[in-house]
Amino acid sequence: MTRITNVTVPTMTVYSPDPVLDTGAAVIVCPGGGYARLAMDKEGSEICAWLNSLGITGVVLKYRVPEREGFQRHELPLQDAQRAMGLLRSRAAEFGIDPDRIGIMGFSAGAHLAAVLSNNFNARTYPPVDATDALSCRPAFAMVIYPGYLRRGDHDVAPENTPTTGETCPTFIVQTEDDSADVRNALAYYFALQAADVPAEMHLYPVGGHGYGLRRMGNRVASWPDRAAEWLADGGFLAPTE
Repeated sequence: MTRITNVTVPTMTVYSPDPVLDTGAAVIVCPGGGYARLAMDKEGSEICAWLNSLGITGVVLKYRVPEREGFQRHELPLQDAQRAMGLLRSRAAEFGIDPDRIGIMGFSAGAHLAAVLSNNFNARTYPPVDATDALSCRPAFAMVIYPGYLRRGDHDVAPENTPTTGETCPTFIVQTEDDSADVRNALAYYFALQAADVPAEMHLYPVGGHGYGLRRMGNRVASWPDRAAEWLADGGFLAPTE
């Protein structure tokens, strides 16, 4: 696994699918690493290869880590995610993307970031840079895989992840009961989504730990990409743009 840290300049790397398969949908992928580092292959480029196999453009977001003194751990990464979503929408025609079908996906801390963007998109959290920042940075959907940091206390969802009825996007969640990040992260967020009437699907597996990405470890949790593909198909994100 390739890990990087000390990211001061965020970047986006675009992986486009075979034109024969291309659906026009896209996903910004946020690698995990505890907001200290980023797992750029296992939770980045490898995920984009899987998305490409479904006909989806994958975009790895290299967001700023580690957390800076004086900022909440997700504060600068949220700025990067908001900017990335706006930039991708502004260049949708260039990359053959439907601007209305851009989602976000994250792993571990990156899953927390995906959830934070899902609930913090109405206003930029940084001074506008250019006209791109006038575009919506709301994701069309979110996939939250073995998340951390989603709750405060034993049961309550963290304030930055509080869903809003009619605004928070449909969400797909995966976690295992033996996850070192604590299964209550996913449970708290799922129940909060339910309470806000936000469409959500959660897959909870008995074993599998944390940090498996797409790599098959001999547990049933390895089937999560199949369930995710089914969920994306049900949402119409695997059908080509007409």
